[in-house]
Amino acid sequence: MNMSNRITTRRHFLVSTGKAGIAAGLSFSAFSSFTASPAAQTPFEQTPLPYAYNDLEPTIDGRTMELHYSKHAASYSKSLKEAAAAEKVKTTKLEDLLGEVSKYSDKLRNNAGGHYNHELFWKCMRPGNEAGKPSGKMLAAIEKDFNSFEAFKNQFGEAAKNRFGSGWAWLISGKDRKLHIISTPNQDNPLMDVAETKGFPLLGLDVWEHAYYLKYQNKRPEYISAWWNLVNWDFIEQRFAAL
Repeated sequence: MNMSNRITTRRHFLVSTGKAGIAAGLSFSAFSSFTASPAAQTPFEQTPLPYAYNDLEPTIDGRTMELHYSKHAASYSKSLKEAAAAEKVKTTKLEDLLGEVSKYSDKLRNNAGGHYNHELFWKCMRPGNEAGKPSGKMLAAIEKDFNSFEAFKNQFGEAAKNRFGSGWAWLISGKDRKLHIISTPNQDNPLMDVAETKGFPLLGLDVWEHAYYLKYQNKRPEYISAWWNLVNWDFIEQRFAAL
């Protein structure tokens, strides 16, 4: 079976089973249904993309998606499993591991973060060429905490643009139940006990150069601006509703 057929098969599988992965009544510290299939043996496994490599064009080109998923993200999963075995990690829940990641090596920290971040990133996007916006309680919360949806987009874009070097921009729900925009370096995320600002990640944007360089080169702001066309607000609203 060639790559195209495998992606199509995986896509059909995810469409038919995706709703089962959203757990009702999710607590603030229980996020595993968003990072792995309930039937998976371990959350450290890479899960299939919910679309084909070229489905996000023209915003993200197919070659970038193929390299990003099959090389970069795959290496985080592989290296995380190696580090977890070497360091005798007992937990099989990725979120619990992130919550105590300071106990482990830099290798485990970097790869646990890289695996979680990418598994979320794929789901935060969907094929499309037109920017959308959230609705209902999600939109109301954004307008309450950022004054307007446009103000939110501007602030998020600035966090992504101004992250020095490699890292991520996040929309999170904090322990105060308010929405916040933060950025983290490298593969850190707001679930880690080492994070400067902790919270539940609703939306994440990868601003490592490998996420955009083939198409945008050094023009990170153009990548950020175009990326809004891909944001999967249905998925993000589901995460928000589950809090």
